[in-house]
Amino acid sequence: HILRQRIALLPLLFISLNSVEARDVNLINMAHFVASNAPLASILETDSNTKKSPTATKIIGTVGLQTQSKEKLEELLEAGMTTARFDFSWNTQDYHQRTLDNLKEAMAKTKQLCAIMLDTKGPEITIPKKLDTVFEITAGSEVTLTADLNVEASASIMPVTYDKIADAVNIGDTIFIGQYLFTGSETTSCYLEVVSKDATSNTVVCKAGNCASLGGIMLTVILANVRNELPTISDEDVNNITTWGVKNKIDFLSLSVCRCEDDVLKARSILKSCGLTQTKIMAKIEEKVGLTNFEKILDTADGIILSRGNLGLDIPPEKMFLIQKFILERCNNANKPAVITRVVDTMCDVPRPTRAEATDVANAVLDGADCILLGAETLRGLFPVETVKTVSLIAKEAERKYDHVKHYDHIVKRITSGVERVPGKFDQSESMASSAVRACVKCSASLIIVFSQTGRTAALLAKYRPPVPILAVFIPELQTDGLQWYFSGEVQARQGLMHRGLFPILADPGRTVATPGDVNMSNGDVLQQDALKWALERGMIAPGDRVVVSQKLRESSVIKVVEA
Repeated sequence: HILRQRIALLPLLFISLNSVEARDVNLINMAHFVASNAPLASILETDSNTKKSPTATKIIGTVGLQTQSKEKLEELLEAGMTTARFDFSWNTQDYHQRTLDNLKEAMAKTKQLCAIMLDTKGPEITIPKKLDTVFEITAGSEVTLTADLNVEASASIMPVTYDKIADAVNIGDTIFIGQYLFTGSETTSCYLEVVSKDATSNTVVCKAGNCASLGGIMLTVILANVRNELPTISDEDVNNITTWGVKNKIDFLSLSVCRCEDDVLKARSILKSCGLTQTKIMAKIEEKVGLTNFEKILDTADGIILSRGNLGLDIPPEKMFLIQKFILERCNNANKPAVITRVVDTMCDVPRPTRAEATDVANAVLDGADCILLGAETLRGLFPVETVKTVSLIAKEAERKYDHVKHYDHIVKRITSGVERVPGKFDQSESMASSAVRACVKCSASLIIVFSQTGRTAALLAKYRPPVPILAVFIPELQTDGLQWYFSGEVQARQGLMHRGLFPILADPGRTVATPGDVNMSNGDVLQQDALKWALERGMIAPGDRVVVSQKLRESSVIKVVEA
């Protein structure tokens, strides 16, 4: 799985393994795997390490339907879900609010932090249908798509929410229809081939390529290799952001079908206009045009979600693995979270993944993914808790074989050689982060503790992928909006849950408080002891273990090694 070829810095759309440019530094060198000479049977042995080292890779769960109750949400949090995704492609604000209210109760009971992500509908084409209806499609049958929404949907004719459907497609094009958050199963999705179209009546006649039972809460339509003209951010999206998003102070905005940097800039402008200046934008790459503009999207967004389901319908399947490795590598270098979707589809119906799916999760971790996003598996799947547990266990096993030293050297080499957007030298924060990770390896520390207000230093530490957990203690900062005083830190802590290996906690405001503009932390020893106690109580470290501590004291940055 290790690709060592060098490739030229070309748009992703034109990737070629034969492209070579001497100044590149192993762009496709992501699968950092540690080889072992141990007997193969040793792999099956139980890990003798008694420390409860948490899984570094984060898990985003789409919540609702099967996972709306407080009890089920508690189970998801205990299983390892770190971010809850609210998909506004379906249902109402009131429905999602009930789910979020239950999640807040679950968080309070389990004492688990969980970030909140609002996922926009975007330029999605759907087929209006009754909830309990199922359309049986047979291979070779004729299916007509129409822009007339007054037509009642059936197996032979389906209305679509795109009034330019006939103009958008050509004879021979492929149209994909599947239930909301489709899994790719041929029984729940159908490939249609366009055989004729009529611009006057705005209808498209297709031939079904496979048999399918189209049901579920909603049917989505994807025009393969065709860009529809619907806006990336719809009026409905704006309303959801400026009302539900503001009310709940969302941590992340998942920008569906992000096509260019202007989409990100528009989303940021909307967030700013309604006071959500701290909300981070995760750009979802779902179409070929998003790949073409990927570099600029990465520059403007706060993170990337590689939506492999939709994107897989827009590009040749043999290119998917390479695109995944390329995007994860770029995100790692830019220190922006990278999220992978569609990993264990079959767990919607069975409690165990396929061999290919288990391997896929592990390879995503070895490629450098920060998070795994679960869609249908946790929303409408029959085994949502088991899915989170299984993905977490697979990711943890892959992390044990991740070559942290190789990754560290790779990042350092890129910075010192001045590749791409990074300067040819370390700034102070980068120096501190890299030095803390190096010290951790040299002294065989079991934990890194970092004190932070904005989360930037903690994220930089995570960039270097240390072999141990990073406990990020977020210091409350006293702020005011002109009307009242409040403590910051909660949003920044939850946003830290998007970074692999980062485990954020909030410092007790009663123990130490930072005033506006003050980056020096008082009572540093008290905070350090609190953090060590927290880690000891949870089994992350054992008495006598070495711990690397990174903090800022007045104008100086300090790295020290202490014993638990």
